[in-house]
This record gives sequence, C-alpha cells and structure tokens, in this order.
Amino acid sequence: MCGSKINPPIVVGVDGSRAAAGAVRWAAAEAAAHHTPLHLVSAIGQPIDYGPGLGFAPIIDDAFREASAETLTTAEKSAAEAATLVDDAVISTFVVEAPPIPVLVNRSKEARLLVVGTTGKGAFRRGLLGSVSTALARHAQCPVVAVPATDNRMPDRLSGGVVVGVDGSPCSMAAIAIAFDEASHRGVELVAVHTWSEFNRYLSRTELQEQAAGVLAESLAGFAEQYPDVIVRRVVVEDHPARRLLAESEHAQLIVVGSHGRGGFPGMTLGSVGQAVLHGADIPIIIARQED
Repeated sequence: MCGSKINPPIVVGVDGSRAAAGAVRWAAAEAAAHHTPLHLVSAIGQPIDYGPGLGFAPIIDDAFREASAETLTTAEKSAAEAATLVDDAVISTFVVEAPPIPVLVNRSKEARLLVVGTTGKGAFRRGLLGSVSTALARHAQCPVVAVPATDNRMPDRLSGGVVVGVDGSPCSMAAIAIAFDEASHRGVELVAVHTWSEFNRYLSRTELQEQAAGVLAESLAGFAEQYPDVIVRRVVVEDHPARRLLAESEHAQLIVVGSHGRGGFPGMTLGSVGQAVLHGADIPIIIARQED
C-alpha cells in the first residue's frame, strides 16, 4: 500500500541526480497545493526494462544503501523547503532493493501522481532517466509527471498557463479534468488545444474547422461550471497535435496530455502524440490515463 485511497500520495522517484532533485521540488509544491502526502522512493536494484518474468541483481553493498539513505535525507530537506507554507505536510521516505521501474509502477497503483525527473529536451533518446521515464509513462496506473531539469532555469514560466491536448477520447477527458484542476490551483489560464488535418475530401476546410470546434466545445462542456475561476483559451487549428502543443507550451508552465488518444484502445501504452510531446517538452508534462 502506498497510502490512503481517500488521500493518495504523490510518489517521486529519487536517485540523487539534478533532474530528480527538480522532480522532488516540483512534487513537494504539488503535494502542498493539494494537501496530500509526499512519498520519496529510492529503488536501488539494478535498473532493467520493465516486463514480465524479468529479474534483477540485488544491491549487497552497505555503502550503497547508506548513500541512498543520505540521498533521501537530502531530498526530504529539499521537499520540506518547497512545502514550507503547509503546516500539515507529510513527507515519507523509502529505500527499496529492487529495480526502479517495477517499484514505481507498483506504487503507482495507490498514488495520486507519479513524478520523475528527466535530463531535459531530447534526453529521452539516451540514458537511464529517459528509459525509466518512458517506461513509467507506458505502464504506470496513475498519471505520470516528467519534470525536465531545464525547468529549474525558467522562473519566467511560473506565470504561464496550463496547456492541455484535446481530441475527444476518454484519455483526453482525463487530461482535461487534471488540467482544469491544475489551472485552478495555480491561478492561471487553461489553453485547450484541438487540431485537425485535411484528410476528409467530403468536407470543406470551413466545415472541418467547425467540426473541430464542436469537438472541443463538447469536451470542455461542464468543466467551466465546475471551475468558474479558470479562464479558458481555445485553440482550434489545422496542424499536427504534438507540434501545436509544443508551440503553445513555449510560454506555459505545464502540459497535460492523454496516454493515448482517439483511435486508442485499452491495453495501449503510450500514443504517438504523448511520446512526441514527452520527448520534446522542456517544461513538466503530465501523462493522464483513462479512468477505469
């Protein structure tokens, strides 16, 4: 069990890297805003790709265990500083002797969010952080947040809005719900993006634009009443969805997308749009999963 289902924790993967440190600070602020527990997890088994029937090499070096504990102590102090405005902040630390991917996937079953750091734009094509982040986005059972290290150098983004990709799919609806909640807590605008392409020869460009606007309006229906404080800017345009989402995120502080979109089906892992945004974003991105 990772925590109460009534108030599930935010879980962060900690490995002592600069990227993970940024993820801890982001997650601590998020936990403070939502008054939810924060769990800092250091998995010290040999890293492996996630999959059925795979084992791992256990860590038998006491010095390595001690180093992991020290890393968690440092992370806990950093998290406490980031959550100073909340008197009832609950921060817990865990050292687990198992590979990071299965450990974090297991903890995602009872988590509000699963947060990991990345080394920044383009880094998913190389290194452990990239493989862990991508695997978690595919297999976790709660929304996954990838926090790039480059985010720490962009304080001007803190006044930016929240960008959400909309395509009318169930995963997209889950992303919209998260995005409205995030925009409300942050007191910023929500940029809802829906794109279309000229693939239907039976409809004119005007008709395609109107049809796309209808999909966006239908997807957002009801959320405005639930979040009257959130100003929504609607973007309906002919473009590739990932390219437009990344363009709209240039002055934003957060992107939210579904784990797979229109045409996806239960059992799919991470759609092409989610992967493209995950690989190209230089701000935190939340990968939302369809509610069961």
